[in-house]
Amino acid sequence: MISPIQQAVDPSRSADILVVGGGLSGSMLAVQLLRLPGTRRILIVEPREELGRGEAYSATELGHTLNGNAARMSVDPDNADDLTQWLTDFIAGGGWPESDQQHVPIAELFPPRGVFGLYVQQRLAEARVLGATRGSSAEHVRGEVVDLHVSETGVTINLADGQQLSGRHAVLATGMYAAARTPQRQSSGLNAAAVDPWDVSAMRQLDPQSRVLIIGSGLTMVDAVVSLQQAGHRGPVEIFSRHGLLPHVRRQPPIWVDFLAEDPSIRSTRQLVRKLREQCELAIENGIDWQAPLDTVRANIGRLWNQATDVQRRQFVRHVRPWWESHHHRSPPPGAALLSQLIKQGRVTIQAASLQGFETLPSGQLQIRIRRRGEQETSLVTGDALINSTGIEYDWRRVDRPLPRQLLARGLIQPGPLALGIAADPGGAVLDAQGRISSRLFAMGPPLRGMWWESTAVTDVALQAKALAARLAGF
Repeated sequence: MISPIQQAVDPSRSADILVVGGGLSGSMLAVQLLRLPGTRRILIVEPREELGRGEAYSATELGHTLNGNAARMSVDPDNADDLTQWLTDFIAGGGWPESDQQHVPIAELFPPRGVFGLYVQQRLAEARVLGATRGSSAEHVRGEVVDLHVSETGVTINLADGQQLSGRHAVLATGMYAAARTPQRQSSGLNAAAVDPWDVSAMRQLDPQSRVLIIGSGLTMVDAVVSLQQAGHRGPVEIFSRHGLLPHVRRQPPIWVDFLAEDPSIRSTRQLVRKLREQCELAIENGIDWQAPLDTVRANIGRLWNQATDVQRRQFVRHVRPWWESHHHRSPPPGAALLSQLIKQGRVTIQAASLQGFETLPSGQLQIRIRRRGEQETSLVTGDALINSTGIEYDWRRVDRPLPRQLLARGLIQPGPLALGIAADPGGAVLDAQGRISSRLFAMGPPLRGMWWESTAVTDVALQAKALAARLAGF
């Protein structure tokens, strides 16, 4: 039910649940809420024209694929084959343009992210139909939330265009802040000078033989290389990252015993790394892909991270994170194959070096100052274009957007562990600056990175959406 105070504001602008963000997280929460018994009104505030896409699934190029195969990417936590089943019908209906992936089994496909966005949208549309039979609804309010206020009776949010919405509860489902697209406090101006990693049309404006410099060597870099290739770029590409590590290619290893679940004594970073190495060596000795035991860690990382001390977490971030990212966040085969081919041709090089600064030369070229790993002196490198592929900005204190600024300034939220995302209880209820657990404001998905370490994958979001929906429905 909507409180009388909210009704007095404007019934059309009031809801039971306000969802801030309409990408994967917000859409999946709405799906789970609409599937539950009961009547509730949901307002999803999202600046994009479409729900269900967000930052990750707004990509339109077929070359920008998921980094997990279809069997791993279901948005239904109760049906691991949901995406595979949807793709079967989608492909049979001619919905997927010709692709060199389509000769492999559907469960092993790495669908384009734009196609995955269609899948999310269809599941949301189906949930809306089901919800309507019970008197529930989920409406898209297009706009950017710039401020939020919490009272004893509910939450009020303010939009950039002056609209004001009220609800009994609100959920921060803001998704990921891509470093390449996010204004940052104390900005170096890098993004203003850089080319968007996913903007193929902008890359078509470059000289095909231009020298492109890329900062960062993770999955965003793989997307950037794919974008350059699709834009017709044929010049040299130089990649710089602190450790010079490239993502491994994602393969389809067999099932491996969950050794961490069988040994609850493993708690520290050192114990985890030692045990994982033993298991990977054991797999290789038996002719099994080392990715098999690595993939079992995924189901346990949230528990291990949440029960670890801050000292142990810092040890993980400082000593293990680069290798965790390159080994766990693996590249889809098409992108990995292209990158490998370009490296063999000598068109792409990778160097272990950190960015120290950059400037635009009178000629229009860009000059970066780097410090190569193991060296004290800096070096200058000149290129014709620059791409920021440093991944995701999880520290909300650095994000120069109205909502994070206001929430932090007024103490409605506090940074999460190690300043990753924001703090919340295990069920997603937000903690304010004094550590008080809110009964009105919740969060899910990437904002909870500091709570669970891995909080961005489709399966993570799907499980959180189901649990949070059940919690909200209980109020």
